[in-house]
Formats: sequence, C-alpha cells, structure tokens
Amino acid sequence: MQAEEQTILGIDPGTNIMGYGVIIFKNNKLSLVSMGALKFTSQGDQLLRLKNIFDSVVDIIEKYNPDNMAIESPFFGKNVQSMLKLGRAQGVAIAAAMFKNIPVFEYSPRKVKMAITGKGSASKEQVAAMLHHLIPFDNEQKQLDASDALGIAICHHLQGKRPAGEKSYSGWEMFLKKNADRIIPQ
Repeated sequence: MQAEEQTILGIDPGTNIMGYGVIIFKNNKLSLVSMGALKFTSQGDQLLRLKNIFDSVVDIIEKYNPDNMAIESPFFGKNVQSMLKLGRAQGVAIAAAMFKNIPVFEYSPRKVKMAITGKGSASKEQVAAMLHHLIPFDNEQKQLDASDALGIAICHHLQGKRPAGEKSYSGWEMFLKKNADRIIPQ
C-alpha cells in the first residue's frame, strides 16, 4: 500500500546531461514539482563532472526532500566507453541518495517506456508526449533528458510496491550485499 503522500525524485543519469524530475502524490493526485536537465559538458575533467553530479543530486534532495529516488539502470550498448561513463554517473547519483539516506529504486529503460506508453520500444519523443498528457508541463521543459527523468519517477509511482526483478538499496550494506558478485576482493 502506498503512502498517503509521497515525493519521488527521478534521475536520468549522464556525465554530459543529467535529467531530473520531482513528483508528489498527494490526495490521490499526481503533481509535477520540478523537472530539468543539468549540463556538465563545460567541465572537461571527468572526475570533476562526477563530483558535480554528486553535489547536484545532493542539492536536489535537500531542496525537495524526496521519499524515494528512482533511477534508470544502464542499458547495454555497443560502445563500452559510453557504458562506463553512464555507469559512473549512475553510481555517483546512487551514492548521493544513499549519503542522504534516500531509498533508491532502479528501472530499466524498457520498463519505464512500458509503464508510461504501454510499449517497451517507444521512442523518447513518444514517452515525452504521453508524459505531457499525464502531467502537463511547459514546452521549454520538454528537453528529453528531463522528460525521461519525469518518466522514471512516474514509473516508480505506478509500480506501487517494488516489483520482482528490480533493484533497490536502502544503504551501503544492502548495496554491497546485492552486488557482492561485482566486488573484487582485495
């Protein structure tokens, strides 16, 4: 059973552009609180970008005080370097949420598209159009990274309780336990 009032932060991770969307579910009504895309392209150093992603997520959490954070899990593409950068951005965003004791839920891009449009292979534009019907937002906010993040937040809301197969972390211990197979012993 869902809480009477719940604030959800959705994150579409990226080292160049990170989208975020904040929604609130109150009195059986879903409302948009904020959405946007943060650009990190002017910072040349990759490590500085990661620090800025961490700081930005912490700032968003402190500003909106979400109950949960939903984040898109990395997809497997052909470009290994792009996947590595995306994984780093996602990991830093997860670390920021765990630093602020916010539970994190991970959803695949396909799962988000299915939840929003009913079609797992929908385009970003189709997802944005459907989101605009669910929660109207200004046209200048239609940047796809921001609407993707909004879709991730709404996907989490629509899931109610965490579905089987999706990952969630409530702290470092849980993260380490669920990812023991990915940790290299010292």
